[in-house]
Amino acid sequence: MKKNFYAVALACLGLASFSAQAQDQRMIAIDHSPLAATTRECATMEALAAQMAADPSLAQRMADVEKHTAQVLANPTAKRTNAIVTIPVVVHVVYNTAAQNVTDAQINAQIKVLNDDFAKANADANLVPAAFAGVAAGTNVRFVLAKRSPTGAATTGIVRVSTKTRSFSSNDFVKYSSKGGSNAWPASQYLNLWLCNLGQGLLGYAQFPGGAAATDGVVCLYSSVPGGTASNYNKGRTATHEVGHWLNLRHIWGDASCGNDLVSDTPTQQTSNGGCPTFPHVTCGNQGDMSMNYMDYTYDACMYMFTGGQSARMDALFTSGGTRASLISSLGGTAPRLVAASTLGAASEAALYPNPATSLLNVSLPQTTATNGWEVKVYDLRGYEMKQASYNGQGQVSVGRLPKGLYQMTLSDGKQTIRQRFEKQ
Repeated sequence: MKKNFYAVALACLGLASFSAQAQDQRMIAIDHSPLAATTRECATMEALAAQMAADPSLAQRMADVEKHTAQVLANPTAKRTNAIVTIPVVVHVVYNTAAQNVTDAQINAQIKVLNDDFAKANADANLVPAAFAGVAAGTNVRFVLAKRSPTGAATTGIVRVSTKTRSFSSNDFVKYSSKGGSNAWPASQYLNLWLCNLGQGLLGYAQFPGGAAATDGVVCLYSSVPGGTASNYNKGRTATHEVGHWLNLRHIWGDASCGNDLVSDTPTQQTSNGGCPTFPHVTCGNQGDMSMNYMDYTYDACMYMFTGGQSARMDALFTSGGTRASLISSLGGTAPRLVAASTLGAASEAALYPNPATSLLNVSLPQTTATNGWEVKVYDLRGYEMKQASYNGQGQVSVGRLPKGLYQMTLSDGKQTIRQRFEKQ
């Protein structure tokens, strides 16, 4: 068993050295190994090395994440117990051919795999060896396709983009519309999952907490989803592995010979495992590698567990001050409640979102009118005007000072009046 350590110097410098080694090993496999097509290739550490080289401040931000994680794990009262966090997911399908345009059914199946794996509800959880049965654990993280877009509109949570790019690499081009990909939705409110054709034998890569918002998320080979054509890697567990990185998990071998993955209940192991190893495969003096852990490199059918220590690392991200704590209050997974507007003088449509609202209410006015020509007033249900609410003239009403309850808003441009109700939470 390994000891946890979160020294800032190791968090900063160690990650960079690990990433360089991982990149070297990966490129050897791609350039020289005839088995490259049958091995799992994750470019997360390579992507991290490039991001650190481009942004020297990233190392400190990641060190801060580790410092916060250490503080949470050292304080049992700070841990979230039995508190499920459901993360809205937006899936960007970036396709060059019809085969790459992953179906809705496959995307729904992928979300189910994520939920089953992270909840320890996967059908193969019973295959965990007896030696690890005591540490195998579900997590407090669940996933749902987004139902509300960043603008408050209803959405399926699936964005489809036809691209002229035949294949992408780990350089993040798939995350920018200007480079043939699809722009990320706000990282503070959504998990961005890009499905595309990856070259160089890659199955996927992810961005660790602390990285830039514009590139935050997970990228997976389109054919790795359930029912895809990536032989041995088509049960959806590439996404499980990469989302693990996105939630601050390292490769189980620590990206070094007998390295450290910063988790106390995973055994130290020599390096990655591929294929379907027979347990026990003893290395580094352990009782057997935990090759069936989602953070190893085995086939999809041969990885089926997280540990309690890995779950605790994820939990730390959602505590107060945690890097991904904002996802707890995201409305992205909640369908907008749009109430049809009643009008006087003209037939119009308007929408208020998010509804219910907590601090800011967006007003979507008829497309034929301008937002700055309207007078907006808020009344309680007794008809008293609520002066605490204020309209900025640009489609937003501040409602943070209103008491919780139901209200009616009137919008008038001098020719028509729109009345609509909303709820303040």
